[in-house]
Amino acid sequence: MNDENLIEKKLSSENIFDGVLLHVKKDRVLLPNGHEATREWIVHPGASAVVPLLPDGNIILVRQFRYPVGRVTLEIPAGKLDVAGEDPIECARRELSEETGYSAEKIWRLTSIATTVGFTNEWIHIYGATGLTVGAQHTDEDEFINCVKVPLASAVSMVERGEIFDAKSAVGIMLLNGSIQK
Repeated sequence: MNDENLIEKKLSSENIFDGVLLHVKKDRVLLPNGHEATREWIVHPGASAVVPLLPDGNIILVRQFRYPVGRVTLEIPAGKLDVAGEDPIECARRELSEETGYSAEKIWRLTSIATTVGFTNEWIHIYGATGLTVGAQHTDEDEFINCVKVPLASAVSMVERGEIFDAKSAVGIMLLNGSIQK
C-alpha cells in the first residue's frame, strides 16, 4: 500500500498559544493536490494511564470533575508525562500512587493510543497493574479525586452502556478484560 498520495508537507508553523499543559500551533501545509491549507493543532507531552486490578476482581477507578465536559467522570488513573523523555511506565506508576495511593508489584503494557488524531499529537500509554499494595493518596493541590472499586465485569458493562465514556478508560478496561479472558 502506497500512501505517498496522502502526505501533507509542512510549509510553515506559528505558535498561537503556549499554556501550562497545551501549546497550540497553526501550520500551513502543502496538500497532495498542490493546494495549501491551514492546520491548527495542539502539542501535548503525552500521558500514561493504568487499570489497577485487585485480587477480588475489582478495579480501582477515580471519580473527578472534568471541566471541559462539565461533569464528574469515572476513569482509570492517569496523568501526563512530566518531563521530556520520562518513561511512560514510570509515569503510570507515579499516577497510580498519586491518584489512588496504591503501588503495583506488576505492571504491563496494554497498548498506546493516539487520543484525537484530528487536532493533537497526544499519545496515552495504557497499562494493567496487579499485586497492589495500599498506601496514601497524594494528589496535586488542584486535583480532587475520589477512588472507587468496581468489579471489572461491571466496568465493562458501564463502558458498553456509555456510562464510562472517557476514551482511555474505555480502551484500558476492555483490553484488560480481554487479556484476562484468554
